[in-house]
Amino acid sequence: MENMNNVPLNKYQVTIQFEMDEEFMSFVPPHRVYINSLIEKNIIDYYTVSMETQRSWMVFNAPDKAEVEHYLSKSPLYRYWTVEIDELFVYDGQSYRLPAVQLN
Repeated sequence: MENMNNVPLNKYQVTIQFEMDEEFMSFVPPHRVYINSLIEKNIIDYYTVSMETQRSWMVFNAPDKAEVEHYLSKSPLYRYWTVEIDELFVYDGQSYRLPAVQLN
């Protein structure tokens, strides 16, 4: 995968641990707008949140970890996060498979 500047993009798994309070919740709507814009631009492949464990996971398309960190730092929730960024070697799933053949 390459971006508009023909720079090869890697995939990065981001794991976020967060601490939630009332102020945190006030930043959720603008954070969702920001995340949605990154999904629409194919910068984020997926975004998940567990309120049970107060963790979130994302897969980013970026040339390097510094670029991922740059995108993360723009979130209104960034100051609440402890972040781990891991470059992925294998990224596979149902959506990357060819559809099953169905004979009529």
